[in-house]
Amino acid sequence: MQETAESDGSASDSAHPAADAPAEGEMRVTLLGTGSPVPSTERYGMSTLVQANGLNLVFDAGRGATVRLTQAGVPVGQVDAVFLTHFHSDHINGLSDLWMSSYVPALGGREGAFQLYGPVGVRNIGDGMQSTYRNDIDVRVADKEVDPATTPIESHEFAEDGVVFDQDGVTVTMFTVEHDPVGAIQPAVGYRVDYAGKSVLISGDTVPTENVLKFGEGVDVLVHEVADFEDPSALPSVYAHHTNPQQAGDIFEQTQPKMAVYSHIVNGIPGRVPGISDEMLVERTRENYDGPLTVGTDLMTFLITGDEVRVDS
Repeated sequence: MQETAESDGSASDSAHPAADAPAEGEMRVTLLGTGSPVPSTERYGMSTLVQANGLNLVFDAGRGATVRLTQAGVPVGQVDAVFLTHFHSDHINGLSDLWMSSYVPALGGREGAFQLYGPVGVRNIGDGMQSTYRNDIDVRVADKEVDPATTPIESHEFAEDGVVFDQDGVTVTMFTVEHDPVGAIQPAVGYRVDYAGKSVLISGDTVPTENVLKFGEGVDVLVHEVADFEDPSALPSVYAHHTNPQQAGDIFEQTQPKMAVYSHIVNGIPGRVPGISDEMLVERTRENYDGPLTVGTDLMTFLITGDEVRVDS
């Protein structure tokens, strides 16, 4: 089963399903950005929105996350927390925009501090942004444009795997992944979100790792990264840091999610390395997995309701 959707980035705010909170007992996953470090107008930087029980939780904030949230009809001031998987620039280069936009009243007017979660090092990110943009904060506060209580970043830093967020029946569990074969890129983590018997796993950037199998078993939606090129022998360094479709297929086969979803799609480098079509990506995955599979696109949404996961874009 393959679901596909196309987005030209021009979705109407009011038309997007994420503009309305899912019903009690349901969860919604929206792919804000499905791209790689390569700049793209079709696939923005990695970012995923999970909505449950009135909460808006964002996982990673790559290039354009604020724009995609706006297109999805979610005021940036209504983001309750942001969770980082690791500190590569393509996962955080939209974070400062999201933070600063969220304390401007006209853009949603967040109440209280910006809530930032992640592994050790996330406090450096939060403190660094506040230092970098101190002049902007001071000017806006002096001009009475913003409430000074809304400008701080409250960083929640965790050194060990486990539950890092527990609010209103929604829990977020952080677990270690392997972004490279020798452990040089640390920390690197994934997240599992649970609510009312429903679950979502976000792999983060990783090679095949035991923790994704452990925490991903039987989840409703498993959002996993993938990397592949027309010539599988191209750029071995990329393959050494990511999961190819055959490997991902094996992961999906072992975990048996109700819906497997590709995001953070590393698929070619313009002018240098040819990529492959979505159809070929699916074909290579099918070597090891024949269950529900979606190649994600920006602003694609999945609604988890009852025992069903459906594309709700």
